[in-house]
Amino acid sequence: MTQIDIIVSEGEAEGTRFTLRAWLKSPGSAVDVDEPIAEIETDKVTMEVPAPGAGTLGDNLTAVGTEVEPGMVIGSIKSGESASKPSAAPQSSDEAPAKPARAKKDQNFDPELRLSPSVRRLLSEHDCDPAQITGTGRGGRITRADVLAYIERAPSAPSPSSKAQSAKSQPPSQPVKFGQKIPHDPMRRAIAEHMQRSVSTAPHVTAVFEVDFTAIMRDRERQKETFQRHNAKLTYTAYFIAACVKAIQAVPTVNSRWHDDELEIFPDINIGIGTALGDKGLVVPVVHGAQDLSLQGIAERLTDITTRARANQLRPKDMQGGTFTISNHGVSGSLVATPIIINQPQSAILGVGKLEKRVVVRELDGHDSLVICPMAYVSLTLDHRVLDGHQANAFLTTWVETIEGWK
Repeated sequence: MTQIDIIVSEGEAEGTRFTLRAWLKSPGSAVDVDEPIAEIETDKVTMEVPAPGAGTLGDNLTAVGTEVEPGMVIGSIKSGESASKPSAAPQSSDEAPAKPARAKKDQNFDPELRLSPSVRRLLSEHDCDPAQITGTGRGGRITRADVLAYIERAPSAPSPSSKAQSAKSQPPSQPVKFGQKIPHDPMRRAIAEHMQRSVSTAPHVTAVFEVDFTAIMRDRERQKETFQRHNAKLTYTAYFIAACVKAIQAVPTVNSRWHDDELEIFPDINIGIGTALGDKGLVVPVVHGAQDLSLQGIAERLTDITTRARANQLRPKDMQGGTFTISNHGVSGSLVATPIIINQPQSAILGVGKLEKRVVVRELDGHDSLVICPMAYVSLTLDHRVLDGHQANAFLTTWVETIEGWK
């Protein structure tokens, strides 16, 4: 008999804090190689941990709710031993014991037999029938992403059963009542710690410019149908990314990381896009290698990652390796936000405010004239250890010129 350690992959969660969310099998249960046996939740996504070998699950399992690190051993599998009667699996305090998981989907498949605690909780909160959801996990298992995608597609009008359920459990999207105490979920705790660490680490300075959207609005109107035929939604953010590439090429130190003894300037421009998930928090999927992408390539990548972000289908690598970040805070109505907290260990972050029509002065035929234009404020918040004001202004000057002179 051989003991095989269950190790959290270094590659799956590089540089990310995460929590052991659930065990999908009980100690003593038979497992196949690559069969999902545990579920871990990072500050952004939920992932399955596959079995590193076939055998029976040991009883030395790390407790649910424990914070674990990449490379950490969280349990073991006894190889070459027949399955014994399973004992109780570790459970969170608010969950009923999980039913044994089936290895394969068959004609008599009952989805509830293979649901992780987090999936069962989500189904209960939204009064969803698992039999109506197609699982995309290994062997047809229903994942959190499957449930969220089903909820997003479902009609908005609540059914009688969902109304009854809402009396028992208030969905997170409903207004918060005064006097409540809402426990922090792992994502909110991670965001708070990340923001606090950034403010404590870097001296923040913000420069603000104004930009006219006229040129990109005309170009978008001309090209958006062509992009749609290629399954790409042409948004203003695609133009923002393209302009960031030009501005970073003009001021390469913006695309850098501070070290105590040196400044690391990155050759690739990997731009993260802050994507709000409503009350669920914020994720920052990354457009990698933006310097090598056309506007259409950027739009295709954006369409993919933002769609998957809102369906909770991002992979860890989709949010790793960012070298610069854009916060399009204007979509929620703000004109200016300052300082926008830098996404450490990056050196700067761009903020784009609300687009609105304003009266501005333009020179027409040699005379100053009042013209109504679609305008927005754009800001660059920088790590003052890395960048000074003149570099921030040079970056924003190039960015604005690219947007206003788009051809």
